[in-house]
Amino acid sequence: MNKKMDRRTFLSYLGTGAAALAAASAGLGTLEGKASAASPTADHLFGFKTNRVSGYFEPISPSKQDKLLLPKGYKYDVVAAMGDVINEAGERFGDGSDYNAFFPIDGSHSRGLLVNNHEYTGIFSIGPVKDGVLTPEQVKLNLEYQGMSVIEVYRDEAGVWKMDTKSKYARRITGFTPFELTGPARGSSTVGGATTVQGTFANCSGGVTLWNTVLSCEENFSETAASAKLNDTHYGWVVEIDPFDRTYLKKHTALGRFNHENTAMGLSADGRVVVYMGDDKKDACIYKFVSSGKYDSSKGRQNAALLEDGTLYVANLKSGKWQPVTLEAVRKVIEDEKFKAPAGVSAKREELLNKFNTQADVVVFCHEAALLVGGTPTDRPEDIEISPFDNTVFICHTNNDSHGNIHGHITRIFEAKNDLGAAEFDFEIFAAGGRQSGFSSPDNLAFDSNGNLWVVTDISSGSQNKGVHKAFMNNGLFVIPTSGPSKGQAFQFASGPVECELTGPFFTPDERTLFLSVQHPGEETKDLNNPTSRWPHRPGDTKARAAVVAISGFKLG
Repeated sequence: MNKKMDRRTFLSYLGTGAAALAAASAGLGTLEGKASAASPTADHLFGFKTNRVSGYFEPISPSKQDKLLLPKGYKYDVVAAMGDVINEAGERFGDGSDYNAFFPIDGSHSRGLLVNNHEYTGIFSIGPVKDGVLTPEQVKLNLEYQGMSVIEVYRDEAGVWKMDTKSKYARRITGFTPFELTGPARGSSTVGGATTVQGTFANCSGGVTLWNTVLSCEENFSETAASAKLNDTHYGWVVEIDPFDRTYLKKHTALGRFNHENTAMGLSADGRVVVYMGDDKKDACIYKFVSSGKYDSSKGRQNAALLEDGTLYVANLKSGKWQPVTLEAVRKVIEDEKFKAPAGVSAKREELLNKFNTQADVVVFCHEAALLVGGTPTDRPEDIEISPFDNTVFICHTNNDSHGNIHGHITRIFEAKNDLGAAEFDFEIFAAGGRQSGFSSPDNLAFDSNGNLWVVTDISSGSQNKGVHKAFMNNGLFVIPTSGPSKGQAFQFASGPVECELTGPFFTPDERTLFLSVQHPGEETKDLNNPTSRWPHRPGDTKARAAVVAISGFKLG
């Protein structure tokens, strides 16, 4: 993509909020921005009631280089990379860095806790896998390098972001860390009677709650569970941790068990908590959970109990309705004598009648239950975010080559009466990947406070720079306006190293820093003596390392 923007073009497509920024940075005075949050969401930016945007930049072009490339005037610091010591106990930063969430300490924008997800391992962390079978030592390393890291980060006097390894909060959460189950599956026979389970892994994206904790999502968990001989039903859940309290570790079964990508939390018109979720696999569904009780800001973390009691829904895109994924709804379908299994459900009626007898059965076998009640199979629904400006819901459908959707698209849902708790909705294809837009395979999302979407892409390593993906080169980070004359157009802000995907974009509340993960650089490496990437190119280091970086250079009004 070779788009160039002059200042006038930039101002016209970003609108008055950006105009205030650019005018101020150019010494032209200040214009009053018009953006404002329409309703409460868990998005960290809007708790500070800012109207800043994330800076003027000249879009870059796609690249094949083994570098993290940014526009002129921006820089990045590697805050933590796979294998780095994170605390005085000697624990090490995990592999497969994904989601990030920043929590200020004492209101600071330059010091806080950074939560990072570790999705999976590779040759650089556990070594080559022979004949597809992990050794006992590799099984152990596989569990240790996945999960989550809580690290303390700060910006020093020279403007460099660093990790504070003396932090009392810094810790690893791994495949060995005990978690408490909550909700309908807790203690049920469907999960083997378990009330606590071993560990979390396959931690993909996530979300921040209204009470300032993190929800982390277990995505492609099956292989790790099988290799470690762990009960498969103990994984595939939404995990909740408190960055400031190492004892708080829960898995919320009411939110369903599937290949979770992320969560996006907001409030219904009557004050109930709503959590949107995507199931990241081909022909999977879009979900939302609506709590039975109402949110009370004075209760703080006690509001987490709202995630234990409520109704899980799945989207039917043809009817524009949210279908309840409940035992009653499932049984009504399969008890019908004219029952015909929908696409994606192979079991016979008698098998299904025996399978679904409790709500625990429904949440554990959620994907199947969702299809039974009318959920629409879609093209890998990954990150979902709620626009705090108008309550519309943005969903990255990354791709689905089984149906010819090679480059993916971003769907925008309009809830009835702008109520996140509504039973009906409409939707549009907000942006489609392909040559016309300059991006392919959208994955994670983040809003800046002028309502622009920051979108990272996930072209698989085996497809990068080949065939119909040649024009896009390495994966990147793009900015897409959600309003104005360039609504839906993508402007490239970053290009990642060889065979990586960029993940987990997350701004500090003042929007002067953007945290971003560089996941699996050199993923196609087969020989450690001949890696396909050596990013982040540390002196004397022969490994590529997944890492989280802090990007700065944003000029704010």
